[in-house]
Amino acid sequence: MSQTKPYRRVIRHVTTGFAAILVFLALIVPDQITRLPPGNSVFTALLRIPVEALVAGALLLLIPERGRLGRARRPLTLGIGVLLGLLTVIKMIDIGFFAVLARRFDPVLDWILFDDAFNFLIDAIGKPATVGLAVGLVLASAGLVTVMTWAVQRLSAVALDHRAGAWRGLGTVGAAWVALAVMGFQFIGGLPVASHAAADLAAHTALALPNDLADRKRFAEEVRVDAYRDRPADQMLTALRDKDVILSFIESYGRDAIEDPAYNSAVLGSLTANRAKLEAAGFASRSGFLSSPTAGGGSWLAHSTFLSGLWIDNEQRYRSLVSSDRLTLTRAFKNTGHRAVGVEPGIIYAWPEGRFYGYDQIYDAYTLGYRGPKFSWSPMPDQYVMSAFQKLEYSRPGRGPLLAEITLTSSHTPWTPVPDTLDWDAIGDGSVYGPMVSGAESTADIWKDESRVRAVYAESIAYSIDSLLGHVEKYADDDLVMVFLGDHQPASVVVGSDATRDVPITIVAKDPKVFDRIASWGWTDGLKPDPAAPVWRMDTFRDRFLAAFGPEGDPQ
Repeated sequence: MSQTKPYRRVIRHVTTGFAAILVFLALIVPDQITRLPPGNSVFTALLRIPVEALVAGALLLLIPERGRLGRARRPLTLGIGVLLGLLTVIKMIDIGFFAVLARRFDPVLDWILFDDAFNFLIDAIGKPATVGLAVGLVLASAGLVTVMTWAVQRLSAVALDHRAGAWRGLGTVGAAWVALAVMGFQFIGGLPVASHAAADLAAHTALALPNDLADRKRFAEEVRVDAYRDRPADQMLTALRDKDVILSFIESYGRDAIEDPAYNSAVLGSLTANRAKLEAAGFASRSGFLSSPTAGGGSWLAHSTFLSGLWIDNEQRYRSLVSSDRLTLTRAFKNTGHRAVGVEPGIIYAWPEGRFYGYDQIYDAYTLGYRGPKFSWSPMPDQYVMSAFQKLEYSRPGRGPLLAEITLTSSHTPWTPVPDTLDWDAIGDGSVYGPMVSGAESTADIWKDESRVRAVYAESIAYSIDSLLGHVEKYADDDLVMVFLGDHQPASVVVGSDATRDVPITIVAKDPKVFDRIASWGWTDGLKPDPAAPVWRMDTFRDRFLAAFGPEGDPQ
């Protein structure tokens, strides 16, 4: 019997130590891993005092051992363990959201995004591996809650067995926490040593529903304010009545694509070459920046913000918007006599929102006539999309003025493989793209190297720009006005965690009167905005554009 006591004592110490480390890390690890410095200094950043442990420990120690209150200790301990386990699962989700979308997970509104994540992983690692990973994550989450509950119970039992020592420890550490909090002391990475991260996360999670309800009320008031809702059609877009207008979004075309020297060479090369070609064909251009409501993903939020003139930064606002009668840029053109078409190669399911935008015709992944392979997430290459647009709409005999909203998807994450640019006459039905996919480097291999990821991201942006502006150079007539922009910055694996949400926007046209109307905007001459070019919120563009090309913009 005596021989087993040291063994059991070691087991108790080891399990208690494991429980303490587990609870400590759950309380102090930040929801943005990028805030932890690399290398050995990461251990310094973990030297934090979680106030939640002090409060929970004091609460459990204050409960008497016997009586009615004593019987409440076990359910209270279980509740604290389950709560900490669930908060830790949410923190793990937050880490993913910050890495991809540069924001926290909204437990009320963001469940729809898991479907997008699932489809992305299928493209990156295949369906069997994705299903296995999803099942593993669910089991791991349940296991984490279970183990965290056990850990809290274990630490509670040890503290009760050593009540006096536990009180002394809590008092000493509590005094240190107060002193450090008053001083605002930080070791590294902007993380306070006097930590309250878990309490902040709990508050954010608990307040998600009331905050979302309050935002819904605010948005209902915002959507009613519209200076152009009752404007007669004959007083709208008067300067563009006889123009063909293309509004084009380039997926993930962010400011860093043109300004970060680590990977911007391909994009700058494309902009320089295309500017020369366009100017030789008689086109001019002006460029600025818009600030997007989203980053890393959520393109539909940016599209709806740009076209509606309202700030759409969550799914609730988006659903409320598309159920309203808000005037969009696309519908404004339709009302003034343009044929309005949406070219949406990324749409593979029913898309009732198309009615809200006011399109006469929507071309999706199934109606663009593509017979080639997918390029990872993108159902078809951008150059094919522009070729199909040329055949289906732009070259249609006897047509009137055209408004086309075109979404280009070849630069959608995971940005590989990047198609080759082809002779326009060789594109056909897209079957020519088959060998490009079969011989391409796998996404999994490229994503092992962050520098390679950045390189193929830039290559994909350059390809999208070449596809869009190559169509202008080859096919556009004198009456074309094109507005193209990025929808959002790419994920933090490319731009890091401190990037802006700015995206470039450019207007291309031959008619100098187009640029006379936006002379006051202060935009940069050419396809690349100057770093000092103005930055507007994306929701302000609709009204600025309608004013510039309506009667308000007429020469005085």
